[in-house]
Amino acid sequence: MHKLKRFFGPLYPVLWASIALLSIFTLSRLGLAVWHFDRVTDADGWLRVFASGLRVDIASICFLFILPAFLSCLISGPHKTGQLWNIVLRLWMTVGLLFAVYMEVATPPFIQEYDLRPNRLFIEYLVYPQEVFGMLWSGYKLELFISLLASILTLVLGWKWTKNLVEDLYYPKWYWRPVIAVLIVFIGVLGARSSLGHRPMNPAMVSFSSDPLMNDLVLNSAYSVLFAAKQMGAEANAFKYYPKMGKQQVIDEIQASMNVKPTTFVSKTSPTLAQHDATYQGTSKNIVILLMESHGARYVSSLGGIDLSPNMDQLMDEGWAFTRMYATGTRSVRGIEAVTTGFSPTPARSVVKLGKSQNNFFTVARLLADRSYHTQFIYGGESHFDNMKSFFLGNGFEDMQDFPTFSNPKFVGSWGASDEDLFNKADEQFTQLTQEGKPFFSLVFSSSNHSPFEYPDGVITPYNEPKQTVENAVKYADYALGQFVEKAKQSSYWDNTVFVVVADHDARTHGTQPIPIDYFHIPAIIFGGGIEARKDDRLVSQIDLAPTLLSLAGISSQNPMIGHDLTRSVPPEKQRALMQRDKNFGWLTSDNQVVVLQPGQGISTYRYDNLTHRLTPHQVDASIVTRAHANAMWGSLAFDENFYKPQEESGLSLSRAEPSFQ
Repeated sequence: MHKLKRFFGPLYPVLWASIALLSIFTLSRLGLAVWHFDRVTDADGWLRVFASGLRVDIASICFLFILPAFLSCLISGPHKTGQLWNIVLRLWMTVGLLFAVYMEVATPPFIQEYDLRPNRLFIEYLVYPQEVFGMLWSGYKLELFISLLASILTLVLGWKWTKNLVEDLYYPKWYWRPVIAVLIVFIGVLGARSSLGHRPMNPAMVSFSSDPLMNDLVLNSAYSVLFAAKQMGAEANAFKYYPKMGKQQVIDEIQASMNVKPTTFVSKTSPTLAQHDATYQGTSKNIVILLMESHGARYVSSLGGIDLSPNMDQLMDEGWAFTRMYATGTRSVRGIEAVTTGFSPTPARSVVKLGKSQNNFFTVARLLADRSYHTQFIYGGESHFDNMKSFFLGNGFEDMQDFPTFSNPKFVGSWGASDEDLFNKADEQFTQLTQEGKPFFSLVFSSSNHSPFEYPDGVITPYNEPKQTVENAVKYADYALGQFVEKAKQSSYWDNTVFVVVADHDARTHGTQPIPIDYFHIPAIIFGGGIEARKDDRLVSQIDLAPTLLSLAGISSQNPMIGHDLTRSVPPEKQRALMQRDKNFGWLTSDNQVVVLQPGQGISTYRYDNLTHRLTPHQVDASIVTRAHANAMWGSLAFDENFYKPQEESGLSLSRAEPSFQ
């Protein structure tokens, strides 16, 4: 040890801190790999996970320590400046160790929930500490305790250990210091870039598997979160991740995939803006979207799931039920994006959270507000969560009926008032608006079926134990829905309202496949006065609901939505489902052909088996691949080019060159 101290001099503390970090990352990766032994083996990933993981870890450590190593070479020493620098260096190393340990300890519960390492979702949740801490305290006490204990131990032991590291160091002669410092910077930059190519290393460079978790195991969680933070600063764009496609080709394919006549397109600056005539020609109706948190098809027996949703099953017999409805994503804001704007999913965050879409962005609420509808959002929690309030108020929603507006709720959990309180509130609102003679559009968003799965006692017979499980929460949410529907049937607003109940996404998205299609399968039922019972076996997407609801409500309009009006016949070749899982985009056809686009891995094609839910490599016709590719690019192109803004504000021409998209 003495010889090492003498040889490395002021770099000795950085060396040992680097070894400690490398050990933490490696041991954590080993534990995660053993935990998912079968998946690593199936992906033939044991060598790649650890070899590429070492590359990522070295890059991470170089990023962390390049500056302190450089300064140590120049200013360390037995003088006062050197002593002050030793304190700064100790703080730097201790905080670095604390961050690394905390992120690795937080990784297993995050993987349990999202089947991925901590990423941008981890950062987004930190923006809402009150809600998130309430959720953690209610459902993750053990995890909180372990994280706190690990953090305290790292802080205390790290601070003591770094004191020993900076004692009795040897220092080089002054004339050697600049030489060593330059050499350290050169080595550090080379290690941080981990590449001699034009671009430094990024997650796509070390991706090797179609299983997203395997690609995440290569990373360490500190790197994953910091990379996500960097990417959030420069929002993800499909043109950066997927194979290139010309702008005009994207537009042509999107227009061709829409189920409208070419003569209905009305704008040269907004290529999907078209005239959509409603099939219902009577007096305009109210529209209500009942968005059910995490209520996947796996919990609905009519859709092949377990028997947890008897009220939804009854609605499937009474209303217009879609048996092949697929969510566009895995987050609530992605579901909100789909049902209120009809916007395609992208590798970026949902438009609910993007800065440029906080106002003057098309939504059904904006369209209906212009028709003198009362537009509202009803939610048992705080509407500012996930930026919903800002997006809604900037885009046509006039009325926020969230937790502060609830009087004496029956039950309050981590996420706010219970679903029973939510639906009671909705019934009160709809009754009042009907009495006032106001047509209304309402988005009602449930929250009881969200970890930590809190709901009132004595309402349902639990499906399993302990009480707070996803299955019991689903059963309670269905119970609350059933209570509301029975009230609505007897109400003054029933005959004049078109309802849809639809999940925002499934509870969790797991699996080794790049797009685990069965985890995107969700229930969706349209019901209300005048809606005839039918089972619809067509393949449909969440983005098809908004155009369909407008048509059923008698609202003809010019709008930019590319979804199908399902009141009309849709040829099988135009039926499709769009799915986004993090940066992976999936395209499913009516005959179960699948196209997947992955960053750094290009385009792959499969056949989907409805029974086993497996994807098998399969050659797909080139025209289908091209259409899927265009749809993967469309959301980013439409967002960047302002195609979803009012026509007079976009001011763009289709003839304008856009080299970055070529």
